[in-house]
Amino acid sequence: MKIALVVGINYYPNGGDLYGCVNDAYNVSSVLSRHSDGSVNFDCKLLVSNSDRDSINRGKLKDAVEQLFTTKAETALFYFAGHGHIEATGGYLLASDATRGDDGLALNEILVLANKSPSTNKIIILDSCHSGIAGNPPYIADSALLSEGTTILTASSQEQYASEEDGSGVFTTLLVDALSGSAANIVGDITPGSVYAHIDQSLGAWEQRPIFKSNVRNFVSLRKINPLISLEDLRKITIFFPSPGYEYMLDPTYEPEIKGRDEGMPDPIKENTEIFAILQKYNRLALLVPIDAPHMWNAAMESKPCKLTALGEHYRRLVEKGRI
Repeated sequence: MKIALVVGINYYPNGGDLYGCVNDAYNVSSVLSRHSDGSVNFDCKLLVSNSDRDSINRGKLKDAVEQLFTTKAETALFYFAGHGHIEATGGYLLASDATRGDDGLALNEILVLANKSPSTNKIIILDSCHSGIAGNPPYIADSALLSEGTTILTASSQEQYASEEDGSGVFTTLLVDALSGSAANIVGDITPGSVYAHIDQSLGAWEQRPIFKSNVRNFVSLRKINPLISLEDLRKITIFFPSPGYEYMLDPTYEPEIKGRDEGMPDPIKENTEIFAILQKYNRLALLVPIDAPHMWNAAMESKPCKLTALGEHYRRLVEKGRI
């Protein structure tokens, strides 16, 4: 079971209404709820506030976070979009009823709940100002205290503000983009680490900088999309390339097209053309390159070999070890 509490607060009657947080929460909940094939992913609970009719006070926010992290699940995920505050005693997430910064829910409280959670994986994602302080004990500089299985991903460092643009948080726009597939590997898995890498690469050095903290043995998959290549075809990589550095020799019998052949060249052989189709898939996914030829077609027609790239060798090892 995978559960998620998704919170978005625009309504702050004591100053500083926001405009994109509710929309962000809906988008995050929508993308987390199902995998790309429509199968169920996270069971999401959505809490949003746009006005006094649906105001979220600190007590309601804390109760929801407590319920999330006291539930035993495979993965418990907390997402928050709203105002954040920082002072000498730590950071806070502000609910609608906050009249001053330290009226909010303390990030240290949230971390204690997450660290004590019976869930196997605990993930905290914060799109709020100064959220990078999450996980840092106020009495120990430049450190983080995370129990095993806990991951924190935040929109900005503890000194920075989190920006909104075109009615949405800059961080959450990139987060949703990553979860929609931009951060997927070739087998379709999207992990917290790949999400962070996507967001980090998308933001310039002068913009808000995302923060990533984790204490895990293995990254959990946040969402799956359809793989870029079938697992059946990918697993054949150890058949074609049985050892590191192996070079697979091609010849004109691998190319299915008759056009472009010199006189005397052998005709295509069906078995070889089927292998060549898979090798071309590897090439398109940057797993394989032709040697001394600009394209796979040239390599086949000129009887030249191909070899795996560093990424291809990585996936060859994964298949060899039975991890794919």
